[in-house]
Amino acid sequence: MVGVSLESNKIIIAVAGIGGLTTALACLHHGFDVCVFEQAAGLEAVGAGIQIPPNAMKVLRALGLEAQIAQHGFLPQALQARMGQSGRQLFRVPLDAAAQHHWGAPYYHIHRADYVAVLKAALLARAPQALILDASVASFENQSHGVKITLSDGRQFSGATLIGADGIHSAIQQQMFGPQKPVFTGNVAWRAVVPVAKLGVHAPEANACVWMGRGRHGVTYRLGHGLANFVGVVERDVELDNWQVESWRQAGSQADALADFASWHPIVTSLIEGADTLHRWALFDRAPLASWVQGRVALLGDAAHPMLPFMAQGAAMAVEDAWVLASTLADIMGPDLSDQSGSNGDVETALRAYEAKRHTRASAAQAASRANAKTFHQADFLGQLMTYGPMWLGAKLAPKQVRARLDWLYRHDVTAG
Repeated sequence: MVGVSLESNKIIIAVAGIGGLTTALACLHHGFDVCVFEQAAGLEAVGAGIQIPPNAMKVLRALGLEAQIAQHGFLPQALQARMGQSGRQLFRVPLDAAAQHHWGAPYYHIHRADYVAVLKAALLARAPQALILDASVASFENQSHGVKITLSDGRQFSGATLIGADGIHSAIQQQMFGPQKPVFTGNVAWRAVVPVAKLGVHAPEANACVWMGRGRHGVTYRLGHGLANFVGVVERDVELDNWQVESWRQAGSQADALADFASWHPIVTSLIEGADTLHRWALFDRAPLASWVQGRVALLGDAAHPMLPFMAQGAAMAVEDAWVLASTLADIMGPDLSDQSGSNGDVETALRAYEAKRHTRASAAQAASRANAKTFHQADFLGQLMTYGPMWLGAKLAPKQVRARLDWLYRHDVTAG
């Protein structure tokens, strides 16, 4: 079955996750036509809570979506770190008006399903025919004046360029560079969403809080619509428990989760006890890619730079990518991607420029996420004293310096040009 060819200046995007939908909106904003191919029959986002830090909010604001995010999201009061068992506070960074001014945008929490729904609604309002569901991109072919894609059902489409925003198991990335060899980190993550009303006095405070402990950590925060979110990460002895299922849909038992966080603070254990369903998945690390571009095809988000979930920056980096990709194409190519001059290098030059602008920053975020695993999981008393002691003291003596350590992430504004 052969599909109808797209216009020669159409940008093809796979798939309709946060990165892909934001890319579509950013491209529309910069005057391009887009078509988003999504493998699922509907956009019912799996997962739980997600954080939208100020660097991502600046992009969403530029796309006219801040009000919709505010409607569905939750505005926390602070970023906080506490010890997992005692609850002792290590530091607290206020997210007040002064912080919003300092970083240039607010910090939100939102359910992933609401986030995707906001992006989807915006796309359909601006380009009603742009989203094609039940359409899995299986392969691509770089051509002299465009890219041809083949779907898993055999349909074929052509466009000016293909953007692979198809996640950590990217089929586009695999065709470009061959199969990757993800390495099991030894960490297994839990997640759950619980109504705040169900938690009573042990509901999490209105903060994004990381709870640190020996070989494990937890993250708690509130979402919109009266919900609370929990993520817990536990180190495994891979010789005894080599559980390596990398799927957000895999259910786990409440008893196992409670055993992993036995004797921890009641805010953490109450979230586990109050969850109707707990999911868990193994965390894999992947080596940074040397390149994200091949001809007229470019990768974006997790397909380009997957990162461990220890900085709340995975989706934020994809959102930044989306804006930079669209603005770079606009700067170099103008509104016409048809390459009528016959030079295939023009589009590739633009994609290479996008990669050059993003590679260093995304790689730094990857490295910081990887490093935080060690920070959060100090296993012995001396390690905890050497790591958490300076955090506590610094927060007491120089609280603004604690906030300043996040400036490289949060003050960054890709929309500023």
